[in-house]
Amino acid sequence: MACVALPSCMDSGDDAPQSYANALVTVKSTDDNKTFLQLDHQTTLFPQNLTTQLYGGKEVRALMSFSELDKQTPGFSKTVHVNWIDSIRTKDMVAIEESSQTEKYGNDPLEIVNDWVTIAEDGYLTLRVRTLWGNIGTTHTFNLLGGMNPDNPFEVELRHNANGDIHGRMGDALIAFRLSALPKQYPTDQNLTLKWKSFNGGFKKAYFNMIMNSTTNHSAQDINILKSSVEIN
Repeated sequence: MACVALPSCMDSGDDAPQSYANALVTVKSTDDNKTFLQLDHQTTLFPQNLTTQLYGGKEVRALMSFSELDKQTPGFSKTVHVNWIDSIRTKDMVAIEESSQTEKYGNDPLEIVNDWVTIAEDGYLTLRVRTLWGNIGTTHTFNLLGGMNPDNPFEVELRHNANGDIHGRMGDALIAFRLSALPKQYPTDQNLTLKWKSFNGGFKKAYFNMIMNSTTNHSAQDINILKSSVEIN
């Protein structure tokens, strides 16, 4: 996991410095293998200056700096110029069966940063995590476990295996999980509960509004950054 430095807020206007990310997107492909970007559950961006398919067509979450263009592309909400884009480590969540052993996923502490990139949307949970980083070259592994609470299938647990790297300085990293193991049907007001082991020795929870369904053909939507209501306790 690479440590990251992010601004504390986001501005999708044209005057945002190009060195900063002003969007968190899902990188997707059309049926004819052209890359487009899902900004939120309603807004799709067509990147006019990207002539090759990104990431081999693999769907991933990414940070991006873009500028909106005064041009309409049929089938997409907005046409944009991508100043830069950088993929986020994106992986599937783990479905835990009742008899499964979870020790292998580790139980080292971490914190979740309540930031604009900490959000549940478009079928993903993207998190800004904070923990100790000391030994260069030691891999920290994060996994999102589902099925840990038999009474609540919408409670997931983030596990951290520091592989012995438990000293050093606090630093942040980004990781995204496909919420593929959650029930496919749920009420519109359903919340996602995230649980993790904190540095205070106990467990904390965060609650997310779930915006899961993306739409790929909106041509008259304004660009609005979707922010989930995140409560951390």
